[in-house]
Formats: sequence, C-alpha cells, structure tokens
Amino acid sequence: MINVLLAGVGGQGTVLAAKVLASAAQARGWQVRTAETIGMAQRGGNVTSHVRMGSEGEEVFSSLITPGTADMVIALEPGEAARALPYLAPGAVLVCSTTAIQPVTAALASQPYRADDVVAALANSLQAEAPREQAAAAADVAEETAASLDVADGAIAIKDTQAPGMDGYPVPLFIPVDDEALVAHLGAGSRKSLNMMLLAVAVAQGRIPLTVAELKSAVQACVKPQFVAMNLEAIDRAAEAYG
Repeated sequence: MINVLLAGVGGQGTVLAAKVLASAAQARGWQVRTAETIGMAQRGGNVTSHVRMGSEGEEVFSSLITPGTADMVIALEPGEAARALPYLAPGAVLVCSTTAIQPVTAALASQPYRADDVVAALANSLQAEAPREQAAAAADVAEETAASLDVADGAIAIKDTQAPGMDGYPVPLFIPVDDEALVAHLGAGSRKSLNMMLLAVAVAQGRIPLTVAELKSAVQACVKPQFVAMNLEAIDRAAEAYG
C-alpha cells in the first residue's frame, strides 16, 4: 500500500495532479481510492488530495490518509507543506516547491511570509535528530497520561511520542524543488505545469513504483489536448533535473 498526500492552494492543480497519479496507478491494475479536502476559496484556499494505491494487489477500503501514514507528501507551496507535516510517516519523502503563494491573511496584515524561512524550518525539523533526553521525557509524559486516565498499560503507544530520527524511526527525506529555475528553463506559461513537475520529481525518486513514461501516459489521458505538450515537456525537464 502506498499513501501519497498532495497539498497546495486553489488554482495550482492539486486535484488534477492526484487524478493523473491515480490514473497511472490504475493503468498498472492497482486498486486506487482518492479524496479531496478543499478550502473555502476557489483561488487561494488550501487544497489537499489523498491518493491511496494498492501497489501489491491490496484492496483499498478507505480513501483518506491518516496522520503519520503518508509515504510521500507532494506540496505545491511551502506553507502547505508545513501544514501537511503531521501526515508524514517515519522514513517518508516530502517533495516541496520553494516559491510561496501568500495567503489572504498575510496580505491583509501586510506581513508576507518568507518562503526561504519556511523551507529552512522544514529542513531542520525533518533532518535533525531529537535529543534522547527529549524522547525519554516524552515517554514519561505518555506513561503519566496513561496512569491519569486509568487506562491499561500500553494503551498509549510511547513510540508515537518519539520524534523522527530516533532508533528505529528513519528520518523523512526532504526534497526542495527550485520551481523558479524549472519555470525559467521552460519559458512562459510553464508555471501552470508546476503540479506535473512535482509529480515527475516524486516519481523520479523511486519511492513510488511508477515510471516517468507511465506518468506521461496518464497526462495524455487526463489533461486537455491543448495542454498535453506543455505538461509532457515539464515532466521531462523536472525528471531530468531531479532524477
């Protein structure tokens, strides 16, 4: 079973990216279920798509990914990557664009957030190991909580309180994607293909057992004919740069 969460804002094509990924998986004969949670604004609201794929022939009974179980998060915007962090499983992969789309709250407050700061914070939180003392203290808190609630021993899993990077809990892999560089190479209009660029980067990492060729076939099946060539070129460029 492979769980992939896609996060972005309205207008970036998050839902279309999920559709393309699901189509590529279905072409392999995998059972796939998808779902979306969409913010209040059609443009600028946060959009999250869940894609669950039975890559080993499993049946997929639920379309929603639970926190801590996403094998990969593909974020089309760094702030949305930060929102999606709780979904990452130990040893998962976070693929994230590095260009910010300012939320309405930042515009109203005249305090735009800096994408560089968010990307740096993501890298630090995912790649740094937590001190053992911190994990031990968290374990003590879990035991005290279980005792105060009068529940059976083990009802609160102590391992869930440990940060990624501790023994037995692999650190997630963080892959920041310089989307501005990709767009500059491809020319005008290619920012609309950012969703396909990030899909290509994700597939090129080898964590999803699909090929770039299968992804391109899915694009031809899901995307309007007048936009197919642009998206195929974007996929080739991104896979070449981050493969």
